[in-house]
Amino acid sequence: MFRKSSYSGEEGNNCVEVWRTAESVAVRDSKVPHGDVLRVSPVAFDQLVKAPGRG
Repeated sequence: MFRKSSYSGEEGNNCVEVWRTAESVAVRDSKVPHGDVLRVSPVAFDQLVKAPGRG
């Protein structure tokens, strides 16, 4: 099940949604739920999420 951050607010117009499993993390644009989905490994996703805090 795709989930959106609770920080996205009620309108949530500029959000990504994430579906995490043990094998992969799927990411999609909340404005285009039937569009393309990016799939990455859980390790790669964790690195992506932590990256903005570095530097």
